[in-house]
Amino acid sequence: MQTALEDVTRADKVSLVKRIAHRYGVDEKKMLATLKATAFRQRDGQDITNEQMMALLVVADQYKLNPFTREIYAFPDKNLGIVPIVGVDGWSRIINSHPQFDGMEFRYSEDTVDNLPGQQRPAPEWIECIMYRKDRDKPVTVREYLDEVYRAPFKQGMSGPWQTHTRRMLRHKAMIQAARLAFGFVGIYEPDEAERIIEGEVIHEEQQMEKVKQKTEALKKKLSKEAEEAADDFGLPEDYGHEDVKNNRDDGSDDE
Repeated sequence: MQTALEDVTRADKVSLVKRIAHRYGVDEKKMLATLKATAFRQRDGQDITNEQMMALLVVADQYKLNPFTREIYAFPDKNLGIVPIVGVDGWSRIINSHPQFDGMEFRYSEDTVDNLPGQQRPAPEWIECIMYRKDRDKPVTVREYLDEVYRAPFKQGMSGPWQTHTRRMLRHKAMIQAARLAFGFVGIYEPDEAERIIEGEVIHEEQQMEKVKQKTEALKKKLSKEAEEAADDFGLPEDYGHEDVKNNRDDGSDDE
């Protein structure tokens, strides 16, 4: 029998889908299928569940971000949840639309860094973002250091945004971290963070598999050694069991 809580939960889901479909003028019956194909970066071809899709819609609705223009999208995580990702344009939108936002400015270190792996041009050692709120006397200031957030190329000879647009990437980092502290934005990640989270999960899984492999090999060696020691204790030749089977076959004998 369906409970009142289940009725309310189902009604909330329906109203959320209708609300977002109406906001962007799309057919609510086709919306979920469309977003599953466009608003998720799938891993290993895994299917996106309705629960994962609804989780993304909840976050999109909370921050009034458009999943159809990829202001927000998501990675499915290994626990069948999601990692909501907001691009720089999306972060700029939620910052500028906050009612208490009163401007921001950046400060750049005079010292530069040019020796990080794959780095193609010098960049400031750090960048500060100063975020102002209308309801506070003092601004929020966040300083991000390049050597702490820089991301080396995936492969030697390849270039990513951290190699080609180092200063811009560092400025984005400072802006997003300042916005989090100034306005309490939670539950969303910028693309660079999300990719590091997913890579961390993959690396963790690979490490766990390697540990299992090592334990299996160690156990096989231990059992083999114990078998050899047992054979020595009884004075049995190494091929004792195999020779016995061979003789039985030669004699035409069986176990009946």
